[in-house]
Amino acid sequence: MVRMPGWLRQHIAAVRALLVLTVLLGALYPLAVTGVAQAILNGRANGSPVEKDGRVVGSALIGQSFTGPDGAPLRKYFQSRPSAAGAGYDPMASGASNLGPENVLDVLAVPGAKDAHGKPDTGRQSLLTQVCARSRAVGTLEGVSGARPYCTPDGVGAVLKVFPVVGTPTRVVSVNQACPATPFVADYRGVKVECGRPGEDYSAGRTVPVRGTARAVVPADAVTASGSGLDPHISVAYAELQAPRVARERGLPLDRVGHLIEENTTGRALGFMGEPAVNVLTLNLALDRG
Repeated sequence: MVRMPGWLRQHIAAVRALLVLTVLLGALYPLAVTGVAQAILNGRANGSPVEKDGRVVGSALIGQSFTGPDGAPLRKYFQSRPSAAGAGYDPMASGASNLGPENVLDVLAVPGAKDAHGKPDTGRQSLLTQVCARSRAVGTLEGVSGARPYCTPDGVGAVLKVFPVVGTPTRVVSVNQACPATPFVADYRGVKVECGRPGEDYSAGRTVPVRGTARAVVPADAVTASGSGLDPHISVAYAELQAPRVARERGLPLDRVGHLIEENTTGRALGFMGEPAVNVLTLNLALDRG
């Protein structure tokens, strides 16, 4: 009897293992998991689609925007929270902006300049300015104050650069307010505050965020994106802030809109984790049904 070389037996054993594991883990296991998911979690396993008039209009698990062709909010609908996933609520680009609380300095757009792609320079907003701009926009939409701590009245981060870093200030710049804007404060420690000049380097100065006395009326989830960028929910507070506008635009009693908010509010996970939240898509569909 001819005995196969050891190296050949090892290769044959490896091929057998590959074939067996391919069948088990590449076919039988996925089929079993899919079968269990379809039997127990049919709706969620298929993406929790939401239908209107027999047509899928979204998912109960993924947020979406309710805006017109010009990008402006549709006033008769509740608005979702902001999204940093791609162009917004893109499942293929799920993620946060990765900007933190120390991201407070804008890069001002230089008039006439172009970026690396030959497009007009638009600068770059800090996380603080994004929050301030969103708060101001929500305040305008809902007819309430959009003021917020660390924000200027014109909706950018209230941040000063003070020169020199140590000692008595000799120059102060409101770095997020591009000239010819009027600085949000006239002076700082006896020094007149200047507006920011696009393209000028202020890195040598000391960064001083100014809190101010504003009290935020607009809820935090209205001005910050979720970690996934796909959150389909808003807080009850944000829904209640929008309720008067939606009721007015639709000619509905405010208490009717409030009742629909309650019907589309989910409680805390497992009864104790997180806060109650309102699903924006299902709430807007409930409004459309009357």
